[in-house]
Amino acid sequence: MGRLGTLVTAVDTRRFVERFAELIEQNADTLTELDAAIGDADHGINMRRGVRAVGERLGEEPTPGAVLKNVATTLISKVGGASGPLYGTAFLRAAAAAGTKESLDDADLLALFAAALEGVRQRGGAQPGDKTMVDAFEPAVEALEAALAQGQGRRAALEAAREAAHAGSDATIDLVARKGRASYLGERARGHRDPGSLSTALLFDAAAETLSENGS
Repeated sequence: MGRLGTLVTAVDTRRFVERFAELIEQNADTLTELDAAIGDADHGINMRRGVRAVGERLGEEPTPGAVLKNVATTLISKVGGASGPLYGTAFLRAAAAAGTKESLDDADLLALFAAALEGVRQRGGAQPGDKTMVDAFEPAVEALEAALAQGQGRRAALEAAREAAHAGSDATIDLVARKGRASYLGERARGHRDPGSLSTALLFDAAAETLSENGS
């Protein structure tokens, strides 16, 4: 597994979260439009509310895990619909995986994203092909793991994860939903992108843009 050029600190983790918040703000209307087609038309609204609350509560947390836990508790308490519990669980599991370490290496990053994915799967009960955020999250984690196992550096590995997340989101367009409100639409859900898969792709955009700096 490749080594990091530098380790990921609490400051880096805050930058990752802040970039995710920026991307959600920029894409909130699109997320809501996507959700209007197959869901409750509130994904962008709820995610925007959540990331704004996160921005207000981020402080000088001493470790990456503490940053992630702050994000988790904020999302769980401030975001409605399915988004809050799912993303809150993802960040909470990631925080647990990061533990109290002051900095994270390649293996730690993989572990926290894998833990986040498992949290989402357990919380929502979704599997690949169900037309949910798992369809973007799982291939991203698999791509990250594969790239690191091949000895690729952090930058290349996170870029591979980003690309896989977007490809997974694209693939949801042709799926018939088997979970969530969209599942009630049957074939009518086909032809529409799952909004949660897009917000997940934005999460990996943020990771590639911030956590890969100074990585090999």
